[in-house]
Amino acid sequence: MTKKIILVSAVALIDVDGRVLLAQRPEGKSLAGLWEFPGGKVEPGESPETALVRELQEELGIDTWESCLAPLTFASHAYDDFHLLMPLFACRRWKGVPQPKEGQTLAWARPNQLRDYPMPPADLPLIPVLQDWL
Repeated sequence: MTKKIILVSAVALIDVDGRVLLAQRPEGKSLAGLWEFPGGKVEPGESPETALVRELQEELGIDTWESCLAPLTFASHAYDDFHLLMPLFACRRWKGVPQPKEGQTLAWARPNQLRDYPMPPADLPLIPVLQDWL
């Protein structure tokens, strides 16, 4: 059986103290209550970087630039009804203060605390790569 492949772009926003921003999925969304790296679906005709710049503006009200997004790793995960392909970028430069624009809760986590936040299965393999990199 072939599953639809969903391309989602995600970012590890890293502050000056080396903490990573996580967003908790709001009630009513699939996987509600789980924590994830901010980002979203890549729309047709968009690059993963373009999608992230747009999503960060929509979701968090911050501005960044494609030149500030460094590809770090990716997740490839089979869910029941689709297959998720998710590049993870690292970003240390943006304008503005991240604000929860879509009902999500935000938290800044130290790299060694990332496992304390329950995450979707696709996000879990990204943690050790991010921890090693930081």
